[in-house]
This record gives sequence, structure tokens and C-alpha cells, in this order.
Amino acid sequence: MLSQVTTSIYNLILGKLYCDHYGTMRIQGNREYSCKLKFKEQSIIDRNPHQVQGVIQDRSGRTVATLFGKWDESMHYVMGDCFGKGKGSENFSEAHLLWKRSKPPKFPTRYNFTSFAITLNELTPGLKEKLPPTDSRLRPDQRCLENGEYERANAEKLRLEQRQRQARKMQESGWKPRWFAKDKGSDTYRYLGGYWESREKSSWDGCPDIFGQLPNDLMITD
Repeated sequence: MLSQVTTSIYNLILGKLYCDHYGTMRIQGNREYSCKLKFKEQSIIDRNPHQVQGVIQDRSGRTVATLFGKWDESMHYVMGDCFGKGKGSENFSEAHLLWKRSKPPKFPTRYNFTSFAITLNELTPGLKEKLPPTDSRLRPDQRCLENGEYERANAEKLRLEQRQRQARKMQESGWKPRWFAKDKGSDTYRYLGGYWESREKSSWDGCPDIFGQLPNDLMITD
């Protein structure tokens, strides 16, 4: 379970355009640990913006780790409850790096993608055979767009939208996730197993081909 913070965009008409994230984010994992992150709201006179501080707690509420950093630069962690001892993040001599922002590519891309973002849709040799037919990397409209086939990409987009409308209509009669189950009285989902086994065997029996051609008997019109 993940609760989002507030995102605001400033100077849409005049001035330098920028965004800011602020508020409290709560993350509930496997029911053994939870995380609470506080995104500090940026002020006009703030010389150190984008700060994030938080803690990881176990089921009893005991703080097992302290998190700090900036959402646009890097995040670090220290074992134990350091904020409770009145220490500031600048005094954490035993901090461990969790995440660090990658440097932008040498030559700007069309949408200012990072090097990591560019690889998210990449199909490396041998990978396609291991992916379920529902994997977003198999989206034909997205692939055509990357290849510069704009007319074909638009046609595929319209076709997939038609499939999505039909899928929603079919789900009204009952649908449940294949590899996850929702816990009673909770908004969290629990992994049931089966995905990695199917991936290892490259066997996806029963997994719908959501990007394939729509059968004629299921075609719908607006």
C-alpha cells in the first residue's frame, strides 16, 4: 500500500517552471515493516529544498532505520532511530546510500529521458520469450512510436483502446488478479506465487493476450 504526497507545479504562466512534492508518504510492505516519509514543502527563502526524512518501523512500532536525503538527488539510511536522539542528517557518519540520481545523458533526448528511462522498454536478446503477454514492453503502439512509425502507432493505439473497452466490459462479470490476492479488511495484496515459475518455463497458459488481435465475435463499436 502506498499513499502519495501532494505535487504542485508553479509558474505555469510567468517565471521559471518548477514542481515540488510535499506531505507524508506511507508505504506498507509485507506486513512486517512499514515506512513513513515526510517531504518538506519548499519555501521562498529555503536554501536547502527538496528534503525528505523518514523512518522504517516493525510491527511493534519500533524504528529500525532512519531515512534522509532529497527526492531529486539521493537517499541514505542509518540503522536505528537517529531522529529520536536529536541528531540532524548532516551528522550521520555511518549513512549508507540507498539511491542516487543518474547523471543526465550527454546529448539531450526528445523527451529529456534519463539513460535509465530509455532502457525501460528495451527487449534484450532472450528476454521476450520470458515475458508474459501482459508485459507493457510488448505494447505494439509503443514500439511503433519508438521506431518512428507514427501512423501505424496511432492505428495500434486505437485498436488497443478498443480492446480495453471490451476488457472492462468483461471484467464487470467478475475478475481477479492472477498472482495476487487482496487480504480481507485491507487494501493490500499478497503474492500467491506462480509468476516466477511460469517465467522459468516460458509457459503462460491462461494468461490473456491483451495486445493481440481482437476476435471478430468480440468486436464492439461506439
